[in-house]
Amino acid sequence: MIVVSSLSHQYQSEKVLHFPDFMIKKGDACLLLGNSGSGKTTLLHLIGGLLSIQKGKVEIEGHELNQFSEAGRDSFRGKNIGFIFQRNHLISSLSVYQNILMAPYLAGFSRDDKRIREVLQQLGIWDKRESRISQLSQGQAQRVAIARAVVNKPAVILADEPTSALDDENCERVMQIMLEISRMYGSTLVIATHDQRLRSMLPLQVEIKN
Repeated sequence: MIVVSSLSHQYQSEKVLHFPDFMIKKGDACLLLGNSGSGKTTLLHLIGGLLSIQKGKVEIEGHELNQFSEAGRDSFRGKNIGFIFQRNHLISSLSVYQNILMAPYLAGFSRDDKRIREVLQQLGIWDKRESRISQLSQGQAQRVAIARAVVNKPAVILADEPTSALDDENCERVMQIMLEISRMYGSTLVIATHDQRLRSMLPLQVEIKN
């Protein structure tokens, strides 16, 4: 479950970004909607613990992020939150398999080859495990990014504009994959986007107006 209340954030001398109060139940999928510059990515980073909370509260699975030290927040994020970014941040010099291995390593988990194989097979890219990222199509690379985000079975999956660079066919495919994976693991899915194609796919929506 995610609870956001009285939350705001300010970058140096820029205007204060105010966010609506909302709650997302465990296992639900939600869109964060808003125009460019409204603060969607900022909100996602606050929920994911990538930014320190200046004012207000974010609660994830009963834990207030405000109460963690920076190191504690990093540890909690690694074990409980999976990120899917607009730019996938995959390491091009590594293979698909090696990129996925980075997630449990950075979270302090033991290597689990069975789990990695399971996720790659579910996403239909097991046959690409030895390929370099540069050898993949855009859609395949996005599925690798999803695999990396879910391999630790996170309680929360946060996606930042995951479909904006995709054509209609790949947009729908990636959305279905994210929804299926989140249902499979009971993860709460939050997608920040201005992609109007997604509005009809998810009825639970939070509108950000700044």
